[in-house]
Amino acid sequence: MRPTTRRRLGLSSILALAIGLPGLVAQPASADVAAPMTISVDKASATPGSTVTITMTFTNDQQTNTQFVYQSIQPTWNTTQDPGLKYTFKSCTGEAVQCDVNGTSGTVRYNVPVIPGATRTVKLTYDIAADSACGPSRRIDFYSYVYYEFQGGQAKKDGVYNTGTDVACKTPEQPTAPTAKAPAKALAKRH
Repeated sequence: MRPTTRRRLGLSSILALAIGLPGLVAQPASADVAAPMTISVDKASATPGSTVTITMTFTNDQQTNTQFVYQSIQPTWNTTQDPGLKYTFKSCTGEAVQCDVNGTSGTVRYNVPVIPGATRTVKLTYDIAADSACGPSRRIDFYSYVYYEFQGGQAKKDGVYNTGTDVACKTPEQPTAPTAKAPAKALAKRH
């Protein structure tokens, strides 16, 4: 092999290596994009007669303002098929222009615009009736549909999110044992 050919091959190899190396170097991880909706309940398990609060937070996961956000919350099919479960929404508050509850469901329209990365939160509260059924496999579950528009209304996204609470029976109160009184000490009189 002639020296000129080796030089050309060597230069070509160095050039290929220089072009290929950046692809081999680990790229910095980008920050995780927040989910557009998070839903939580303040009690994983509640008893008849208690109150449960659902917190729903919308996060704009887009690069442009979100200018319309609608959300509904409904009981799941399993919840509606259990005639013994009794509950009623009593309030809906938070960062919304509309936050309505009606018996067993609700609707929300969040304050807009929502800038990229910003959030809006609402809280829905419901009461579990004192005479509601309870026990193993008894749950009040909800699904929530979220729809939002961004890019000046040219793009849209939606999704379904779930949450729920077990309805546990109250445990019978144990009678408290009477407290033992300390024996009275007789005072001896000195004569």
